[in-house]
Amino acid sequence: MIAYQDSTKQVFKMSVPIFVELLLQLLVGNVDQFMVSHYSQNSVAAIGNANQVMNIVIIVLNVMSVATTILLSQYLGADNRRKIGEVCNISVLIIAVASLVTTAAIVILHRQIFVWMQIPEEIIGEASSYLLIVGSCILIQGLYMTFAAILRSFAMLGHVMMVSLIMNLLNIVGNAILINGLLGAPRLGIVGAAISTDISKFIGLVIVFFLFLKKTGIGISPVYFRPFPKDTAKKLLFIGLPSCGEELSYNLSQIVILGLINIFGTTVIATKVYCSMLANVAYVYTTAIAQATQIALGYLIGAGQLDRVSYRVKRTLGISILASLSLILVIFLGSDWIFSLFTDDPAVHALGREIILVEFLLELGRAVNIVMSRCLVAAGDVKVPVAVGVVFMWSVAVALGYLFGIVLGYGLVGIWIAMALDECVRAVVFLIRFRTGKWREKLMVNAPADQLKPVEEPVL
Repeated sequence: MIAYQDSTKQVFKMSVPIFVELLLQLLVGNVDQFMVSHYSQNSVAAIGNANQVMNIVIIVLNVMSVATTILLSQYLGADNRRKIGEVCNISVLIIAVASLVTTAAIVILHRQIFVWMQIPEEIIGEASSYLLIVGSCILIQGLYMTFAAILRSFAMLGHVMMVSLIMNLLNIVGNAILINGLLGAPRLGIVGAAISTDISKFIGLVIVFFLFLKKTGIGISPVYFRPFPKDTAKKLLFIGLPSCGEELSYNLSQIVILGLINIFGTTVIATKVYCSMLANVAYVYTTAIAQATQIALGYLIGAGQLDRVSYRVKRTLGISILASLSLILVIFLGSDWIFSLFTDDPAVHALGREIILVEFLLELGRAVNIVMSRCLVAAGDVKVPVAVGVVFMWSVAVALGYLFGIVLGYGLVGIWIAMALDECVRAVVFLIRFRTGKWREKLMVNAPADQLKPVEEPVL
């Protein structure tokens, strides 16, 4: 059993390598856009649209990884060795099947997707090529995410962080060589960026699989499928499928919103891409500490220490809000310099500053939203976050985005305001839901009877 002493300091220590890992993962995609920005502005818009599609794929894979982390950490807290092995093996099977099905869909529809998105004709060829190459290696991405999730559950957060660092460095080197044709390589542009991304992910998968075999003491074996562990599979799917539905709905809504933005032309599209990149940096620590808290809650729930759950969530919430708003303030103060890294276009700079102002409201809501939805899911209260997410992201973000941005003529700023309102409304609903205590009725793993005991005062 993994020894876990609940404290804010411990959760912070867990969140740091996750933060670094997420930041590096973010760079793997965004480095492509940054390095290609010096090659072609149209290529930036093409990668932005292609990554919007790939985000859907990654989200589908990631929710299963999150389900693995949640369930595995609870069985680790309960010290149930048989179930630990079952979760690992069933997760790999599910993610492999999902990855292969998704790959087939992208190979068949890689160009038609962008026709549906109404992206400008001058970038559709590059976007299609990038998506086809990156989408062909979804199985590699899925397996990497699964084994990384398993390692995190076993508290090997630093190991996963180092793998992300290696992947990112390899991607940067590969981009430099293949985009610009260095060291005698052909000058491939956006195609080179896609190939470099695939190679770095493959090497990352090899490393995390080796660590899984060496560090966990668990193998990938048919032994765990005889008899087939239906109960474990159902629990993973119970967590993963609804969350997948919510994340899919969110990203589909983002594609619809991107379709609205595409109406305004390449300059506005590029501004959206740059602002989204900066927004991702602003909330990446919130995501990190929310993931660390999910693992912590798993241990607490598995060990039957339910009295500590509310305290842990409140502490995480305060840290998340402070971190997100502080980061967006730094981005706003340095916005001119940051945008100059990508482009000298004054129109992009001016519009970008307006978007960053709206980001203060958006990140406040998103900080609460990320933490509360993840904590509710970690406790087994899966359906409410899904239902709330689907309803409000379409009725507020999309509908009001169309009203503010297109009908009332506020453009990208109006669309961004609608997205901020969506995040804030959902955040309030999740806070109310958690305060009701309904999550206590949704627990999936019961701790041994001798572990169900009151705990001492919170460790600060």
